[in-house]
Amino acid sequence: MAVNITRKKPLFGNRRSHALNATKMQQKPNKQTKKIEGIKVTMSAREWKSFKKAA
Repeated sequence: MAVNITRKKPLFGNRRSHALNATKMQQKPNKQTKKIEGIKVTMSAREWKSFKKAA
């Protein structure tokens, strides 16, 4: 099982049609499972990109 190190949560809102009908929707964060020094961690794609750049 991977260790979850991100605090990102889904973003909620409404989807709007041309007739202005509102439908609930959510955008989930882009979580990736990666191995860092033999430990599986779950982090967002943006955090992974920053991590690779810093290392």
